[in-house]
Amino acid sequence: QVQLVESGGGLVLAGGSLRLSCAASGLTFSSYDMGWFRQSPGKDRELVAMSRSARNTIYADSVKGRFTISRDNALNAIYLQMNGLKPEDTAVYYCAAKRTWGSYNYWGQGTQVTVSS
Repeated sequence: QVQLVESGGGLVLAGGSLRLSCAASGLTFSSYDMGWFRQSPGKDRELVAMSRSARNTIYADSVKGRFTISRDNALNAIYLQMNGLKPEDTAVYYCAAKRTWGSYNYWGQGTQVTVSS
């Protein structure tokens, strides 16, 4: 079955950096759009960044210029490099996968990112 496993979360000071990783298995990785979402208490889950199977990327306005999504189809992995972190970036970050014309239907368990001021 499809498994998505995130890693790399933690506690960091404002202005610092973290790199999240997501290892995927059980799917034809290169055919899937992969996304990073986040959810903080009391808020809806939001899309942070997406890497399409066609390799183009999409970012939420709040992270443009600070976060970079990348994928390695040979390793079945995606990454989220987060620079210039702010306290409002504090959330549980989830990796997710979907086919091009579908909705996100595979999710990881999430990894906590906490940015302290």
